[in-house]
Amino acid sequence: MIFIVVKFTLKPECSEGWLDSVREFTEATRAEPGNVMFEWSRSVDNPHQYVLVEGFASPEAGEEHVNSEHFRTAMAWMPDHIAETPQIINVEIPGQGWSEMAELTPRG
Repeated sequence: MIFIVVKFTLKPECSEGWLDSVREFTEATRAEPGNVMFEWSRSVDNPHQYVLVEGFASPEAGEEHVNSEHFRTAMAWMPDHIAETPQIINVEIPGQGWSEMAELTPRG
């Protein structure tokens, strides 16, 4: 699986509406056959930063994603919303998605 984490630091005026701004991009990516996960979270330390966790079933699925029309469209408008170049971690890992954490389970 291709596992990607991206930190987006936004211009302050773009922070509140970010999830609405990326909704179409997010929905289109989640609909890709090779997409395993595409999850946005807002930083608890910086209200202008969002973290995107992405997973793709294979390198080919990741390549299809970056060559998609919705990816190109998002890359065309996002520079107007970001305050700095996003930071990224992109690695290939074993597995096909989330696993259960062995050290912690709910009580009762």
